[in-house]
Amino acid sequence: MTPEKKTASLLAGIVVLMVSLSFAAVPFYNWFCRVTGYAGTVGVSEVAPSPDAVLDQEVTIRFDGSTDKAMPWRFRPLQRKMQLKIGETGLAFYEAYNPTDRVIAGTASYNVTPDAAGGYFTKIECFCFTEQILQPGERVEMPVTFYVDPAIVTDPEGRFVNEITLSYTFFEQPLPEDQATLASAPPRPVN
Repeated sequence: MTPEKKTASLLAGIVVLMVSLSFAAVPFYNWFCRVTGYAGTVGVSEVAPSPDAVLDQEVTIRFDGSTDKAMPWRFRPLQRKMQLKIGETGLAFYEAYNPTDRVIAGTASYNVTPDAAGGYFTKIECFCFTEQILQPGERVEMPVTFYVDPAIVTDPEGRFVNEITLSYTFFEQPLPEDQATLASAPPRPVN
């Protein structure tokens, strides 16, 4: 093999490796954020902590809601803030409204600020875990159940957190096939 062919083969191999790593980067980054709470990524739990784990220290939880510029829904938190003891389970509601004349599906992305609180803010149930589908003119209240893990008080940065903001942004998604079929069907005549 000539030196030019060796160099070309080596460069082709590097390109293949770089493309492969770029596809692996997103899942790895998502995993890293879930495990560490980096970038405000929250934890998920199926159960609340025991009542014995609730601390006497309180934290203020603020709620924020927005939509992507292409999403026609109106979306907002029904309460702006609440006080909770660390380890206590909280329940908050958001409202979504579809003011259009068409069925729209949406998913919510979320984050928590400050970043130091991300790994300790834990959701038990959340509307953001599943896609939401609203009919024309439909208005819904969507719950989120959460707690702040008591381990936050032992974290070098987290122990100074006394206010946490939970933010959601809704994005429009393609309708699932069964909903798209219903939405495109002509109305049935009334007898």
